[in-house]
Amino acid sequence: MKLIEIYEKLLAVYGPQFWWPAETQDEVIIGAILTQNTNWKNVEKAIKNLKNQNVCDLKKIISLDQDVLANLIQPSGYFNQKAKRLINLAQILNKAEIHDDNLWTAREKLLAINGIGPETADSILLYAFDKGIFVIDAYTIRVFSRLGFVLSDDKYQTYQDFFMKDLKPDVKVFKEYHGLIVNHCKVSCKKKPECEQCCLKRICQFRSRNLRFPS
Repeated sequence: MKLIEIYEKLLAVYGPQFWWPAETQDEVIIGAILTQNTNWKNVEKAIKNLKNQNVCDLKKIISLDQDVLANLIQPSGYFNQKAKRLINLAQILNKAEIHDDNLWTAREKLLAINGIGPETADSILLYAFDKGIFVIDAYTIRVFSRLGFVLSDDKYQTYQDFFMKDLKPDVKVFKEYHGLIVNHCKVSCKKKPECEQCCLKRICQFRSRNLRFPS
């Protein structure tokens, strides 16, 4: 089954995900930092704290004391580190013309910022700036390795190249596909998979090979 067919199957089962959940461009960018090494429920708590203080805004974050910011985003974990990264990122993006740059120039600028790796950079590019790049995360690698897509390795760039070459460049599809994969892993393709309720079970090599699953 082709990648676009899997996308269509997931979309038919789960419906549109409207991912990334955010009200503003700045909220997307802030969320991309806060979600590092934590789950989205914790990010939502941190963002709620920022909104309650009316500082869920990059220009306002620049003027915040780092300790004050760290206290507000504490639910997201690693809050001192993330506070430093947010202030640094806000200062740089305030000067950089990311929106007007082409995709790869913008990506290089983001990756040059301390604490910004490929997944965070690409999340910002796709969801905040509507640039056509496919975001890879641990969920993506889990699903497609189980389905039987055999790539040379499980590195971020290998998977991204695979998706970018196989799919037509479509920002809307890239956003939805990523959100659908995340939801699919929450519903059935968990660390300990619940294969019998999986909408992709008929094409999943992992299910066909394994009667018992590791814990």
